Amino acid sequence: MKKHKQDVVLDTDTFNEIDDQFALAYLQRASDRLNLKAIYAAPFHNDRSSSAGDGMQKSYEEIERLLERLEVPETPHFMGSDRFLSRKDIPVASGAVDDLIERSKGYSQEDPLVIIAIGALTNIASALLVDPTIATRTHLYWLGGHLPGWPVTYEFNLCGDIKATQVVFDSKIPMHLMPCEPVSSHLSSTVCELERYLSHDDRLCTFLYARFCDYLPGSFGVKEIWDVAPVAWLTLPETIQSYSIARPRVSEDGSYIMDPRRGQIEVAFRLDRDAIFSDMFERLNPKGKRN
Repeated sequence: MKKHKQDVVLDTDTFNEIDDQFALAYLQRASDRLNLKAIYAAPFHNDRSSSAGDGMQKSYEEIERLLERLEVPETPHFMGSDRFLSRKDIPVASGAVDDLIERSKGYSQEDPLVIIAIGALTNIASALLVDPTIATRTHLYWLGGHLPGWPVTYEFNLCGDIKATQVVFDSKIPMHLMPCEPVSSHLSSTVCELERYLSHDDRLCTFLYARFCDYLPGSFGVKEIWDVAPVAWLTLPETIQSYSIARPRVSEDGSYIMDPRRGQIEVAFRLDRDAIFSDMFERLNPKGKRN
């Protein structure tokens, strides 16, 4: 990994809930550590979207709202896949896929482009299917699944497009896995905490606070802000503990099948919640913003 500021792209289902918004804002405000080169809208389908394509469109629109409030509307951002993979050998074309393939050509194994993915892996899998060589020029930091061995196998990002997850895990792309349970689940916050640490006279902070409150009515509710974890892994690597395992296979139900014959990936198993939130709040609050 190069020692100067790391170039990154963000793949995000931004309208899925409220954590992607915090992750995007945190990443953009960590400009002393990371260069955000492009943002890709990822598909999702739940009660906040009528289809995967509708979820992607809503995420794209949410990205634009955030970039306007971050005062960087010129940041390159692209629509992603309008549907999930129907087969593991057929990519879904999109502007995000085209940009990732083309952008990665300026990087190498020694000096990679980092992909932070915080949604279903449809865009990443499609890019790998079109051009498998991007695995030699990129590193993937993905928030998805649970810690290997966790008794529950279902997780939204992993199972949202299970074929895409299988494509990525079966590829050669270097991978840092940030599990949801029981790792990034520690990044929970409350309305009261956000009210205290987010500025009340800043458009970005008031937007993030409103999104959190609208999603979680009640002043004492607790909600995970999962997706800031892979951003913190790059911004504050000392706050994340990890270990290497053989790259698992992914079954149809989302469970991991361990195979010692496969190459290694890095898996986070512990994080420092207070240190991460302290850094994030300082960066999001204009008075604590670092240039």
